[in-house]
Amino acid sequence: MKFWHGWAAPGEVKAVNASIERFEELHPNIEVESTGNVTDATINQALRAGGDKAPDVVSSFTTNNVGQYCDSGMWVDLDPFMKKTGVEKEKVFPKTLLDYTSYEGNQCALPLLADAFGMYYNKDAFKEAGIKRPPRTMSEFKRAAAKLTVRSGEDSYERVGYMPNFRLYQGSPDRLFAQWGPRYFDADGTSRLAEEPATYDFLKTSRQLADAQGGFDDLERFRLTFGDEMSNQNAFLTGKLAMHLDGEWRGLMLKDAKADFDWGVAPLPVPDDQADTYGRGFITGTVAGIAHSSKHQNAAWELVRFLTTNTDQVVDFANDIHNVPSTYAALDSPRLDADPRFRTFFKILENKHSKALPPSTNGGSFVVSLMDFSYSYEAGRVPDLREGLKKLDEQIDSDTLQAKS
Repeated sequence: MKFWHGWAAPGEVKAVNASIERFEELHPNIEVESTGNVTDATINQALRAGGDKAPDVVSSFTTNNVGQYCDSGMWVDLDPFMKKTGVEKEKVFPKTLLDYTSYEGNQCALPLLADAFGMYYNKDAFKEAGIKRPPRTMSEFKRAAAKLTVRSGEDSYERVGYMPNFRLYQGSPDRLFAQWGPRYFDADGTSRLAEEPATYDFLKTSRQLADAQGGFDDLERFRLTFGDEMSNQNAFLTGKLAMHLDGEWRGLMLKDAKADFDWGVAPLPVPDDQADTYGRGFITGTVAGIAHSSKHQNAAWELVRFLTTNTDQVVDFANDIHNVPSTYAALDSPRLDADPRFRTFFKILENKHSKALPPSTNGGSFVVSLMDFSYSYEAGRVPDLREGLKKLDEQIDSDTLQAKS
């Protein structure tokens, strides 16, 4: 039986292989051939072609594509397998994770660890600026960002409080937009960004964050001096950012790099009129499913079930690659990494207001369209926001129709 996945770093591949070894010990009659560093495009091509070379079990880092996998039938519906083996999904997985692994009632994937996004902050910089705790609302966020910003000359910086630039590392607009709890689509699948009040508040707030620290142009010049996201020249690690949006994996990197400042993790701030939702965040993760062309679907289900629902396995894998566990039982396990900064992301995952992107038949193209629009907006190239958003809705709807045709 073949299992294809996207993990490529040596430590991650080692963790995947250890997981397969544990599975094979439990199922000595099932042999698994594991292949890593496989993209969604490669998987899709293989599944369309079918045959003996195609994988049986597949995984993806791109939750945006689940709508396509379910709608096209390329990944099989897992509900019959769960019913047969007594897996009660609502009792096993948090609702947000079930939402992004299904489409229109077809549960064609299950969560295989999750990613939650929060705010890393430099405690030393906070102490220096006289800020006693992380900001919780957007108005507090803007004040803290301005207070933490240290200029260097007229158009540069020693440090920026928070970089709202949508091109920075993990800062794509959907991450921060989740703090507003937006609805991207109407019930019939029509894009509604121009009708959504949150869209306007989100975009205007991002611009106000930039203006509070010198404006987009100066911030953009500073961003271009930053090192690679995954290197020791990461801008948060080197002290160029005092607050930074990122996922749970960053903590392990900061530890490994022996960051020379004290740091903490908190949820990202929320809009002032939604202060009661503080603790929420953007959620995504890895998903796993069974290829429609697999001739070993019962064995494939055993592997999917083991990887996604076996508590010890989920805990071991989460600890090994520093991702957030994707089941209630694993989140409560005493064997889980006890670092309170890591556990902040568990709370974000379990927060009832946390949001994942909605599944769509056009995959992630609606997010790409939003990104392109947001790049133009933050750079001041959208003269009329409402008209611009109406055109964005039209583009997304057109892409959706093309995907269905």
